[in-house]
Amino acid sequence: MNTVTLSVHVSDVEALFREHNRALIAFLQCRLHSLSDAQEVAQEAYLRMLTMDHREDIDSLRSYLFRVAGNLAIDKLRKHKVRSDFAAAQSHDEAMDEESPAHHAMAVEHVTGIRHALRELPPKASRAFVMHVIEGRDFASVAQAMKLSERMVRYHVANALAHCRARIDEEEIP
Repeated sequence: MNTVTLSVHVSDVEALFREHNRALIAFLQCRLHSLSDAQEVAQEAYLRMLTMDHREDIDSLRSYLFRVAGNLAIDKLRKHKVRSDFAAAQSHDEAMDEESPAHHAMAVEHVTGIRHALRELPPKASRAFVMHVIEGRDFASVAQAMKLSERMVRYHVANALAHCRARIDEEEIP
């Protein structure tokens, strides 16, 4: 991208910020139930807008900004849910350790089921899932470590989540 194109692109994003930032923050705050999370996601969305290629292919920058921000909000909610579920499972495991061997056996069975489900996945999907969900790394750092695009990392993580959820659901159905 040459400097003339870059300055036009930057001014477009500045105009988006001036005209739509309040609405974007309100939109994200409704989804995320947190002003700080909404501001963080909005900032990341603007950064993505600044670094995107092929700006000329976008018909409406405002629509694209809100779509990117909405997708980032969904990612943040998923990550929050996975982490809270993991924390709850850990505290539940600790409580079960104190309660009874039957509860402990059930927890071990669930963890074993997830490990088994991860082994069923292609190596890239399993690795992306572990790096993003378990280790808490963002998509950009996972993409860099795996030498993949962020889009491919998101694809692998989503597939891994769906696969693990399906396996857990199969185990829970009597």
